Amino acid sequence: MIYPLGSSRPPCPNEVPTNISQDYTEACLVEPFSKKASAALSRRCLQNMLRDKGIKHGDLSKEIDEAMKTLPSNLAESIDAIRHIGNFAAHPIKSTSTGEITDVEDEEAEWALDVLEDLFDFYYVQPAIIKHKRDAMNKKLADLGKPPLKTKTN
Repeated sequence: MIYPLGSSRPPCPNEVPTNISQDYTEACLVEPFSKKASAALSRRCLQNMLRDKGIKHGDLSKEIDEAMKTLPSNLAESIDAIRHIGNFAAHPIKSTSTGEITDVEDEEAEWALDVLEDLFDFYYVQPAIIKHKRDAMNKKLADLGKPPLKTKTN
């Protein structure tokens, strides 16, 4: 018997590009069955998201360093966790105290997904909401013969 896969996580926002959304959705779907698979997909999702935002250094650690400069502190202080959790999934990293291979814990896989959701809001959802509101206001201002709203560049 085959059961349809589902997730208790929220669906990826429509504003997120398809390739990133697909990785996130897959990470959510496999999370109950494989924390390692979910963590590896979360890491991939993060790297694709940063590259979509023009942050490209070929090394995720350096890309995270650059992203941290523009993120709010709560996100900046969490983003590197996705890389480390993904590394636990992809590489057999041994604990220096026990010698055992470090595995991805349930809470870590969930945290990686939480951070991705916050990044979606920051990078895609909030800018789309603001753009929609600004466009409506600028249309109203134009109808009144007024100049458009100010931007950072003017």
